[in-house]
Amino acid sequence: MIRTDAVFDTLRMLQEEKLDVRTATLGIDLHDCASRDAGTLAERIRAKITRVAGGFVAATTRLEREYGIPIVNRRIAVSPIAQVAAGHDTRALVAVARALDAAAADVGVDLIGGYGAHVQKASTKAAEALIESLPEALSTTSRVCGYVQVASSRTGINMDAVNLMARTILAIAHADAANEGFAAAKLVVFANLPDDNPFMAGATHGSGEGDATINIGVSGPGVVQRALERLVQQADASAAAGGGGGAPGDGATLSDIAEEIKLTAFRITRVGELMGRELAAALHVPFGIVDLSLAPTPAVGDSIGEILQAMGILRIGTPGSTAAVAMLNDAVKKGGAFASSSVGGLSGAFIPVMEDATLAAAAEAGWLTVDKLEAMTSVCSVGLDMLPVAGDLSPTTLAGLMADEMAIGMINGKTTATRIVPVPGKKAGEHVSYGGLFGASMIMHVRENDPNDRFAAFGGRIPAPLHALKN
Repeated sequence: MIRTDAVFDTLRMLQEEKLDVRTATLGIDLHDCASRDAGTLAERIRAKITRVAGGFVAATTRLEREYGIPIVNRRIAVSPIAQVAAGHDTRALVAVARALDAAAADVGVDLIGGYGAHVQKASTKAAEALIESLPEALSTTSRVCGYVQVASSRTGINMDAVNLMARTILAIAHADAANEGFAAAKLVVFANLPDDNPFMAGATHGSGEGDATINIGVSGPGVVQRALERLVQQADASAAAGGGGGAPGDGATLSDIAEEIKLTAFRITRVGELMGRELAAALHVPFGIVDLSLAPTPAVGDSIGEILQAMGILRIGTPGSTAAVAMLNDAVKKGGAFASSSVGGLSGAFIPVMEDATLAAAAEAGWLTVDKLEAMTSVCSVGLDMLPVAGDLSPTTLAGLMADEMAIGMINGKTTATRIVPVPGKKAGEHVSYGGLFGASMIMHVRENDPNDRFAAFGGRIPAPLHALKN
């Protein structure tokens, strides 16, 4: 029997607390588009995406109307392009990027991901060509997103690739200087990238996936925030009525808070799986996974930072922040896993500085520093996400920053990533705004490496940890 209180809880999440399907992502395999002729390759890619995704946007719109649940973004993820376009040069790769962009426009999706390469152990010529193409490919397209995997727990960290990516990211930003380096916000550098990630900019249709699949990314920071606020308010009121004095938190414990997050994550995941399976049926493609990642937006009431404040961390970045993020991330994963056997992707809490108004404000106030942010990424779902830095940051410093984050993922066997955005012509303390879901922030201060530092410059590979080899 459907419980009335559960129905009302779901309605409240939708109407008052910003519950939505953050992304419906259609994964498409492109390996059968391969051709030795660059023009034929680009044509086949555009034709296949247009054919497979032709009814995608219309189906999501019908589903929104039927269930009253907003779908914020429609996206496509394709096979790693460095694999599909193997044997082609940089010029051909740029043509492929433009074909992807045109196909995304043809079918009406917001973004298309998968323009990427895997170089965690070594680089192929195809991967090198793709990386070389990134500045032009990302700065001359509007919907294409890219990624490069440079590390994993099984292979270690490819420091040659890290150094190359540091130079490439700076080149991407400066190629798009007219837009304050925005193109760099469409690129993610990964350790341990899952094959079924529906979230941009790092979405991809991995090698273990089928011909096509529907993956759903459900968010809902506002839902979790309001649930915690109600819990604490009710517990405080109960403590006061019982003679406890009513001091904040007297009536609720961290165990209670963790349970409330799990329960809320369970409800959000059920909504996501319902929408995903209905959409997959409408499109006659398999349903893949629901990714329960608490992904914020710049809007007030849709913030990971506000959840942390509801948990008692009033100044994000001060002591206790890392423990709070760890507890939030763990509870989200537990709630999602109980709700569905199809949970996948990243599933946890994102802490993107520019995309979360409360985190951006904490950085502005000086509470949230890059060092503390890095510590928090050791227990969240992704890493240094939408981190704006000065446009003249040295490649050595940028490589070190990325290597540190990759090390967190490699040693702990978790997905970590960097989406670092150098802003040409601007310094730490100045501001940048990209609008929409990409948000705004103060440019954060990063301590520069000594120009003579050689750690990253040695190159080679940082070996995988011993525990990764136990099987």
